[in-house]
Parts: sequence; structure tokens; C-alpha cells
Amino acid sequence: MSEAEAAAGRRSRTPSADVERELVSAAEAVLVRDGPGALTVRAVAAEAGIAPMGVYNRLGGKTGLLEALLVKGFDRLRAAIEGGGEPDMRARLVACGLRYREFALANQHFYAIMFEGAIPHKLDSEEVGEHAGAAFEALVRNVELAAAAGVIAAPDPLDAAQQIWSALHGAVALELKGLVQTPDPEATYRALLETILRGLAS
Repeated sequence: MSEAEAAAGRRSRTPSADVERELVSAAEAVLVRDGPGALTVRAVAAEAGIAPMGVYNRLGGKTGLLEALLVKGFDRLRAAIEGGGEPDMRARLVACGLRYREFALANQHFYAIMFEGAIPHKLDSEEVGEHAGAAFEALVRNVELAAAAGVIAAPDPLDAAQQIWSALHGAVALELKGLVQTPDPEATYRALLETILRGLAS
């Protein structure tokens, strides 16, 4: 059976409403397995078992694939930041920071396209912006809860959240690039979290 016949057979078995979801899953598989440089329309189409034109018809080509992956990545980051239901607000804020690092280390290729421009693009997507904003708002909310509980002094939760993110993002970026000079990056990261919280508490 030729590749075109196989693709046609696959499409005939796949409900139209599911094709886009399959393409995004295929794009994620290519990204995670082969890295950002391998994310092409042809590679994703082959992974999904459809003709390349299907990627353009459903998602508008590589830009649409990237947009869908960014939305998925920011949604996962938001879920990680929101918290695991810790009743103690200081513990929740610490866990939030730890989960940020865990997300980055477990999803390095996602992190690379989200924050490091691993795939050059001119993407001005309102949808991606909304999902990225929701991830940051999850951090702001945790800061608000910690401030309300008296754990930290944060008259401007937005500004405090930005300070926290700036510090943690910098630490994670250094670790991902293998530039941490201490023998235990996790211990150093935890110590940074404590330093930040002590500073905010004052």
C-alpha cells in the first residue's frame, strides 16, 4: 500500500472532528521525541498518518501547529502552578515554585518553544496570549492567598509574582543549559525559594 493510500485509509476511519486533535497529538509526539528542529508539517503529517495538505487545511500549517502546542504547554504549566490543594499557604507557594521547575525539567522541548524561541516565528496569537496569561495569573493567585494569610507582605501581588517568576525562570534557564555551578541544583533551587519568601516576608 502506498503512503497516499495509507493516509486516505486513515482519514476515512477518523471522524472529521478528531483530525485536529490527532494532529496536535502527532505534533507533540514529534516535538518530544525529536526536538523543536524536527517539527515540520511533513513530519507531523507522517506521524498522524495523513497527507501534509491536511495540516494546512485543519491548522493552517506550521504556525497553527506551533500555536496549538503553545496553548497545550501553557495549560499544563497553569495546572502545575495552580497547586495541589495544600492548606498551608506558605507550603502552597513553595510547592508552586517547585512544580515550575519540575514542569520545565519534564517538558524541556515545550519549555524551549514557550520561553526560549526554539522555533523562530512571528506569532501574535490572542489565544496563546490568553493561555499564557492564565498561567501567570495562577501564580498571582497563589501570591494573593499567601499575602492574605500573612505569609508574605505583598501589597502588589502582581509585582510580587513577577519578581518570583523572574528569579525562578532565571534559575531554571541556567539549569536547563547546564550552567548551575553548585553540586545539587535542586537544593540550590529550594534555597532560592526560601530566600525569596524571606525577602517577601520582610
